[in-house]
Amino acid sequence: MGTGRLYAAVAVGNFRRYATYRAATAAGVFTNTVFGLILVYTYLALWDERPQLGGYDQAQAVTYVWLGQALLSTLAIGGGGFENELMERIRTGDVAIDLHRPADLQLWWLASDLGRAFFQLLGRGVLPFAFGALVFDVALPSDPVTWGACLVAVLLGMVVSFGLRYLVALSAFWLLDGTGVSQVTWLLGYFCSGMLLPLNVFPGLLGEIVRALPWSSLLQAPADVLLGRADPLGTFVFQGAWAVALLVVGRLMQSSATRRVVVHGG
Repeated sequence: MGTGRLYAAVAVGNFRRYATYRAATAAGVFTNTVFGLILVYTYLALWDERPQLGGYDQAQAVTYVWLGQALLSTLAIGGGGFENELMERIRTGDVAIDLHRPADLQLWWLASDLGRAFFQLLGRGVLPFAFGALVFDVALPSDPVTWGACLVAVLLGMVVSFGLRYLVALSAFWLLDGTGVSQVTWLLGYFCSGMLLPLNVFPGLLGEIVRALPWSSLLQAPADVLLGRADPLGTFVFQGAWAVALLVVGRLMQSSATRRVVVHGG
């Protein structure tokens, strides 16, 4: 099997793996919809007091909420991706088996996570977004090019998200238990991706800093493309630069870790 076909098969296999958890998917759709409703009414109250907050009107703010609910699990902003499995394999020493596969460790897990992300987007993200669009006044583009640009931004966000979480997972080579690092990263993800509030709302220097961090590629960037508030090409360059940087750092960290692998637990 060719290299490209191998990683495509890994992605498809993980897509199918997540598709088997139908009850969990249904529960996730329900949970995302409920949290979306809570956030929407919170945003509506906030935007009643501060119209045009962050440069958004109410319809744009509501659209932002439902896009966030569609991407929450897709981009594993609150966890739930491959990282826990990889950290456990590092802790037990099973990663030694992975390193002997005729496949690159980083690309294997990237393909696996992309399969998961695509399923979460289709299985868990579309329905809450559609519900929000039907029930509330939203600001959706009529231009298919804008929808396509938003999808590209989401795809780049998947790679950035993987790059961040791969670094977290590799920390287990030194820490053995990466739970603390994971929890800190999840908190940063919620705050710095714009999941709680759009990053455009953050004032002054704080706003400039959070918008320059890689987490802004996860939600803020696709949202601004969808809402027509950002140049798609400039957004792609920003996301692509972070994706490449994180993958390169992950590659260097992987090389350092595998040179000093100590097998634990057997």
